[in-house]
Amino acid sequence: MVMPLDDKYSITRNELQDQLAWAMGGRVAEEIVFHDPTTGASNDIEKATGIARKMVTEYGMTAAIGPVKLGGSSGEMFLGRDMGHGRDFSDSMAETVDEEVRALLEQAHNEAYQVLNANREVLDRLALALLEKETLDHLEIADIFTDITKLPERPQWLSSDERPVSAMPPVEVPRQPAGIAASTEAEEGSHAGARRRPSGQARPATA
Repeated sequence: MVMPLDDKYSITRNELQDQLAWAMGGRVAEEIVFHDPTTGASNDIEKATGIARKMVTEYGMTAAIGPVKLGGSSGEMFLGRDMGHGRDFSDSMAETVDEEVRALLEQAHNEAYQVLNANREVLDRLALALLEKETLDHLEIADIFTDITKLPERPQWLSSDERPVSAMPPVEVPRQPAGIAASTEAEEGSHAGARRRPSGQARPATA
């Protein structure tokens, strides 16, 4: 299990694909090292499938489906619908969803296979480190991955060939003005001073 260092409010399509490839890493490692998969990767496969299905049905991250929200939670159990997720799309659309989910997972499986095959020595170093210590922090993992061989960047994804991306870069985030930064630091300092009582100061009397 990998714990994130920072909270994020949104995740890019490429980052989600990275998560899919990471989740498939355990199954691929079994295939490469032991030549026979086990049930140990079932939880990772479940998570990867959930991410891929959300990419297709909620996040609009496939060209075949587009930016459409499919399905949803429903509590209309008294109207003939089960409590939970109700399907509000056709059988043919459901088949397309399954195909898109499968395509994302197959791509992730292939990417994990390529990167682990190219970095077998790194994989073995990680395995030995985990045998010595059950938990590794991000600095220890970064040290193990120092000489890792990365895959090429994925091609630019387009929601449609008729909607090419702009060549203009995003705007630069302006830095915080010096006056505002100084006032913020002064305010934080005053709050910190208020919390600390100077030595020798008498404690307020209480009734």
